Amino acid sequence: MGKTLAEKIFDSHLVDKPFGETWVLRLDQVFCHEITTPIAVNDLVSKKLDKVFDASKIKAVIDHVSPAKDSKTAEQGKILRDWARRQGIKDFFDIGQNGVCHAIFPEKGFVRPGYTIIMGDSHTCTHGAFGAFAAGVGTTDLEVGILKGVAAFKRPDTLRINLTGTLKKGVFAKDVILAVIAKIGVAGATDKAAEFRGTVIDAMSMESRMTICNMAVEAGATCGVCMPDQITLDYLWEFIKETYKTKAEALADFAQWRSDDDAAYVDTVTINCSCLEPLTTVAYKPDQVKPIRELRETLVDQVYIGSCTNGRIEDLREAAAVLKGRKIAPTLRAIVSPATHGVYAQALKEGLISIFLEAGFCITNPTCGACLGMSNGVLAEGEVCASTTNRNFYGRMGKGGMVHLMSPASAAATAIAGSLATAEDVA
Repeated sequence: MGKTLAEKIFDSHLVDKPFGETWVLRLDQVFCHEITTPIAVNDLVSKKLDKVFDASKIKAVIDHVSPAKDSKTAEQGKILRDWARRQGIKDFFDIGQNGVCHAIFPEKGFVRPGYTIIMGDSHTCTHGAFGAFAAGVGTTDLEVGILKGVAAFKRPDTLRINLTGTLKKGVFAKDVILAVIAKIGVAGATDKAAEFRGTVIDAMSMESRMTICNMAVEAGATCGVCMPDQITLDYLWEFIKETYKTKAEALADFAQWRSDDDAAYVDTVTINCSCLEPLTTVAYKPDQVKPIRELRETLVDQVYIGSCTNGRIEDLREAAAVLKGRKIAPTLRAIVSPATHGVYAQALKEGLISIFLEAGFCITNPTCGACLGMSNGVLAEGEVCASTTNRNFYGRMGKGGMVHLMSPASAAATAIAGSLATAEDVA
C-alpha cells in the first residue's frame, strides 16, 4: 500500500511515538508573529528557558498590527523584537521590511516540499501549497517547538479533494475554495490533511494554491496540501538553485513528496469546477455560500483587498484589471493592503497602485489588522464589508459587522457597483 504526502512527511520526520497515536516530529521551521509568540516567549523566560533550538530555523515577523496602534500592541512588538535580537534570529522582519506572515515567508523561500512547519496561527496551513506539512498550534506546542525543535501530532488521515474541469472567466481560486467548504462543511476535514488534486490545481499558480490551502482550516483541516511540481519548482528556483545542478534534478527530488498512486484516503470528494461562478459567503460561517448573482442588491459599506489569503501580486493584478479607469461608488470606502513590501514594490512598478489610488482606494502598509478587526479597516456595528480575507465569523472585522468573503476581482467590482457584484456586472 502506498502512502499519502502527509504520511510520507510524518514517517520521515518521526522522532518518537511516546504514547497512543502521538507522533513527535522534527521541525524544519518555526514561524512566529507578534500576537501569539510573545506569550510563549514570556512563559519560557519565566521558566528560565530563554533559548531556541536553532536560530536559523526560526523566522519572525511583526504583521498583525503594523505599525502598533496602542501601547499594548507596541509592547507585543517589543517583546518579539527584543527576543529576536537576544536569540540571534536573523530572519526577523520588522516594520518597514515586513509583510503578512503567510505571504512573506514563502516569498523569502522559507517553505520547501517535505518540510514540517508550525506557527501560533491557524492559517499556517497555507504553506502546504508547497507540499509541506504546516499546522497552526497553541502556545504550549509553540514553546516546545521554539525550545526543542519538535512538535506532537496525531498522524492525520488524508481527505482527497479532486478539483476537475477548467475555471470560467471571472472565477478564481477564492471561488474554488469557497465551493469546497460549502460542499464539505466547516467540519468536513476536521483532524485531516486536505489534499487538493486535479486539473484545476495543476493549472494554478503558487499564489492561487496558497489561497486554496490557506482556507483548508475553515473546513477543519489540520493542513491543506498540494503536490509539488514544475510550478512549485519555478517559484522556488531562485532559492534552491545552488542546491541542485539542474531543474530536472530538483524536480526529481520533489517527486518523493508526492502521494503514491495507490495511497489510501479516508474519503474522496470531487467537484467539477467548470460549473463554478463567482461566489461569496453569507451569514457568519465560511460554508454558508451563495452565487454573487443572487445577492446583487446587498449594499456594502467597505471593500477590503488584502490578507494572507488574497493580498499577493496576482490578487492585486486581478482587482486592478477590473478597476482600471473606473471609480469606486461614493457610498462606500475601499482599502487595499499589499501583503508584503515586495508585493507593494511590484505593484508600484506595474502601475497597479496608481490604478487603486485613481479609483479612490486607500492604500495601507502590509498588515493583518483589518482581517481580525484589530486595525486598518475595522467595521462599525451594522456595517457590511466585501472582503478578500478568510473568515466571516460574527464580529470578525469589528463588533456587529458583516463580512462577505469573495475574490479580489469580485471585491473590486463590488467597490465600483456599491453592492455585491462580479467583474462581469461592471464590465
